[in-house]
Amino acid sequence: MEQHRTFLGNNNQNSGDPAASEASISPIPTPPQRTPSSSSLHKSSMASTHSHRSSFVEGLRGLPSSPRSQRHPSFTQSALQDLLNHPPTARHHNPRFAGRDWRDIAVGELISEDDVRWVDMDTSVEDASMALVKNTTSNVVLIRENPKSTRPDSTFDYNDLNAYVLVVVGLGHPPEELVALYDDIAKRAQARDSIPLRDIQPICRKETLVTLQGDEDLARAVEIFGSGIHRILVTNYQAEVVGILSQIRLMEFFWNEGINFRVIDELYPKLMKELNIGSQQIIAVNSDSPLADALVLMNQEGLTSVAVVDNGLNVVGNISTADVRLLMSAASLPLFENTCLHFISVILSERGVEQGKDSFPVFYVNPYSTLAHTVAKLVATHSHRMWVVESPSPSSSAPSTPSLPPAVLLSTSAPSSQPAVPGTHYSSTSVPGSALPGSHLSGRLTGVVTLTDILNLFAKSTGLNPTDPSEQRARRRRSSSSSIRPSLDSSRASIDIRR
Repeated sequence: MEQHRTFLGNNNQNSGDPAASEASISPIPTPPQRTPSSSSLHKSSMASTHSHRSSFVEGLRGLPSSPRSQRHPSFTQSALQDLLNHPPTARHHNPRFAGRDWRDIAVGELISEDDVRWVDMDTSVEDASMALVKNTTSNVVLIRENPKSTRPDSTFDYNDLNAYVLVVVGLGHPPEELVALYDDIAKRAQARDSIPLRDIQPICRKETLVTLQGDEDLARAVEIFGSGIHRILVTNYQAEVVGILSQIRLMEFFWNEGINFRVIDELYPKLMKELNIGSQQIIAVNSDSPLADALVLMNQEGLTSVAVVDNGLNVVGNISTADVRLLMSAASLPLFENTCLHFISVILSERGVEQGKDSFPVFYVNPYSTLAHTVAKLVATHSHRMWVVESPSPSSSAPSTPSLPPAVLLSTSAPSSQPAVPGTHYSSTSVPGSALPGSHLSGRLTGVVTLTDILNLFAKSTGLNPTDPSEQRARRRRSSSSSIRPSLDSSRASIDIRR
């Protein structure tokens, strides 16, 4: 097998979006400041064309010289813990929203036409994936029947990309009527044939396409998001899509502009335990499990991320469907069989390369965190959920999670002889849990709180009536291609740890 063979097939067709021919990967956002909402796209040109077929992610950008030889620890543990305990709270008055009831603000005031990226049903999966990685603001591309159409027939996001990759590497679980299709897609991808989006529609999970006109108010949007819908397509009077409003975009708005809205602002100082939001029904994966288990689990359960825990149920990291972008070349095949913990080290190393410094996103809070603390971290990491942890417990796979000493966070990057660049071979050596910074800062997994939970709280606190979000969660699981999976529909608290 060639080192740089891509999973996605050759690009023999033009994308519906000319911008899809160039792509960049934006770094994980830095911790947010409480300033008026704004968004922009970071654009960059592709590297010069290689004489050989480049891997998928290598083709997205010019690879900079590795900064590892010059990297040094950037945060002490005590400094990081202080940041976690006291997230940024600078808040600036925005005259645009002053004196207004947020329920009367139009959804069109929060969106940008730059968020909308189109591809066609006949666009190749590779081109659609490049457009998806480029669209860092909404993390979705819209699919239309042909370039002349102004209305979307479907969407393509990281959950769909994850489902496709699982089929290509033989880890999909098709119902009987789709076995032949799965086999055909896998053979064509491995032969590097161009595969149009039209052909993979049966393996993608069908999300409900919810639309609102731009002049409708945020009250309706919050009710929809609080009911479990993740994104809303914003249209004009001609029913043309002019923007995409996501849960995280709305959460950023409430975080940055909450100072103008008393009912929302009064919720921020309250403790998560006091607000009693979130769930104790959790699906997680053991750190020693193969990465393939986590990817299959997210696909089966309709999840965008899963917690990774050690044998003591201490959270050691987080894997999301967006991380699938690191698995696009044949050179990454060994990662599927290596451990989830090892993949977390790859994720951290790659983020360090992108930002030129050590990067340590934190994906957990505790019951005594304030809502402000939780929202700040959701916004900073652009995450859909935060894991709720309590004091750590002993683990047989690694030392018990200690309290914070005044020590320096050690870099978790690979050695300079093993650059963590997509398309190259990673070391297959497993990483011990004690080597990751997260093992020294987290605690025992006890629950999860999502953007849906918080937006549901905002809706109810202002007299709105969102529907039960568990209905949408159950629908996502039912729409999975797998016909056999465990159920968490029971009302009792449960933590399902996959090994």
